[in-house]
Formats: sequence, C-alpha cells, structure tokens
Amino acid sequence: MNKIYLLNNQKYEGVENLEVFKIEYIENKLDLSKYDALLITSKNAVYSLDSFNEQWKSIPCFAIAPKTAKVIGKCGGKVEFIGSSGHGNDFAKELIEKLKNKKVVYIRAKSVVSNLVQILNDNNIDVDELITYKTVCNDKITTEIENNSIIIFTSPSSVNCFFENFTWNNSLKAIAIGKTTAKYIPKEIKYEISSKTSIEECIKLAKMVTF
Repeated sequence: MNKIYLLNNQKYEGVENLEVFKIEYIENKLDLSKYDALLITSKNAVYSLDSFNEQWKSIPCFAIAPKTAKVIGKCGGKVEFIGSSGHGNDFAKELIEKLKNKKVVYIRAKSVVSNLVQILNDNNIDVDELITYKTVCNDKITTEIENNSIIIFTSPSSVNCFFENFTWNNSLKAIAIGKTTAKYIPKEIKYEISSKTSIEECIKLAKMVTF
C-alpha cells in the first residue's frame, strides 16, 4: 500500500503524520461579556481562547462544522448553531439571519482566507475580530518522503509550509480537504479534492488513489 502523509498532528490508523506547521497562541485581554455570540471556525480557535479566557464558556457559540462544535462542547462551551457547509464564506451566509441585531466577535487566526467578516458586514452585521493564535511553519522536519506517496493537505497553511520544507516530485499524489486549500497548491501539481471537508473523507479518498 502506498504511504499516506497527513500534514497535521491528528492520529489515524495507517496514516503517517507530517507536522509541517505548529500553532502558537496569542493571548488577548478583550472583555467578551459584551458579546451575544462567538463565531468559531476551527478547533484551534477554541483551544487558544480557552487557554487564557473563561468568559467564553457562557456565550453562545456559532460553529462552522460538527467537529468544531464537538471541541466547543468538550471544553465546556455552549453551542448555539452548527454550520452545514464547512466553508467560511458559506458559513457566513448561513449566519446572516441568525445574527441580526446581535453583538458578534469572530475568534480567529492571525491569517485567514475566507471573506466571512466582509460578507457579514455587507449584510449589516457588525463583527469584531479577536486573534487568538497563529500558524508557524516547522523548520525542524527531518522526514524524507517516500516516492509514490499520497500527501493530504488540510489547510492553506499546510500547503505553504509543506513547500517550504519539500520539493514536489511527480511520483506523489495530492489530496486537498477543500476548494480553498486546493487554490494554494501550485498550478502544475494535479490534485483531487475530498467530497467533504473532513480528514476522514480525505483518508478514504487517499486509500482509493491508484498510481
């Protein structure tokens, strides 16, 4: 069987982790008690916020997907709504009617790729932003990737950090977790996109790839 590399630290049977980036938390003293809703689009937003602020647990959370909602619940937060698309821009459109007349804050990374805030602002929803973490490329990777392997890209950051560490060769196959991530893969590289924005679906697809 061809080796499958997953570019994060989540463990799955038959898959090798290649941690091309790491998460650094950014502490922020913003008073969250004035907000009616928290927008959360990743588990890292939950973990980073939880590391320095307890207020968030009493405020309704609007989660982009079930996996994110599960982490919110696990950490003691209140899930008010779960998005169905898994994409930031589509999530924003799902929220428009639900956030009318609410004071909202988006818990996010230092760098984001969606237009979530812009879409909400365009629909008269005032959204503050709270940066609680950033992605940093890992420059201490010693792994040598085997030829004829499958690389699962899980975010734009995973693409950028992979190519800071490795040179692509044509024996490799690429899988992207979604359309946004796929846009960051160099144009000369052929890839497949998972039918759902989940790592499990990416792995299923990887196991079906033929060389």
